[in-house]
Amino acid sequence: MNPSVNALLSMVLAEAAPAAGHASSGGLVDFVFTAFDAGGHFMLVNLFWLLASLAVIGERAVTLLYRYRLNASAFIEQVHKMVRSGNLDRAVKFCGMAPRSPLARVIRAGLINANRGELEVAKAVEEALAEYTPHVTRRVQWLWSLANIATLVGLVGTIVGLIGTFRALGNVPAEQKQALLSNGISEAMYNTGFGLSIAVICIVAHLFFHTYAKNMVETVELNALKLENLLSRRGSLEVVPSDSDVRAAS
Repeated sequence: MNPSVNALLSMVLAEAAPAAGHASSGGLVDFVFTAFDAGGHFMLVNLFWLLASLAVIGERAVTLLYRYRLNASAFIEQVHKMVRSGNLDRAVKFCGMAPRSPLARVIRAGLINANRGELEVAKAVEEALAEYTPHVTRRVQWLWSLANIATLVGLVGTIVGLIGTFRALGNVPAEQKQALLSNGISEAMYNTGFGLSIAVICIVAHLFFHTYAKNMVETVELNALKLENLLSRRGSLEVVPSDSDVRAAS
């Protein structure tokens, strides 16, 4: 196999190497290298789609699980306390402490417009939802497409391998045909197996991230609605005159 491919595979499997240290020489890393040796040049195409899939999975994991992560219940409880006590400026600054979180951004947009009336608050929240929630679901759907592509690429590699094998059978002596056919079928099956393995990884990741992103968006929308209702009640209390004011006016 090409030395550059060996180096690339070494980087991809670097994390798996320690786990295979106590295993026999036929461990996971050796199996993968054997598969690439036996799978032919089309395995490089499979490798490209594997790296693309891992890149998307890694980016979504970092974004959703770390950058956007926020304890929604505790965050909203603190915001509501500040709003009820009339500390809107503190609430806005508190939201600014989590500048990457879509929830904090949407809530902050509503708080900034809290003194402009219910309609302005609703417009600001709706605009913030339209701007920030797509970032949560971005690239998740790619994983489903990558799963389909990886499956089809693996099948194409299988067909290419079988075609090459059957073409070569007519040009070799009879005693070599069995070995050539065995190698050709092995090449074809390695391509199929590798493509299907990539597809399984993508489907599992899609299931997890789709559910996680959907729950995050629903949490943002629910808490945005709660904030609108809270600010609406607060505004109503501010404009309703007290009994003493009514008697003084009369």
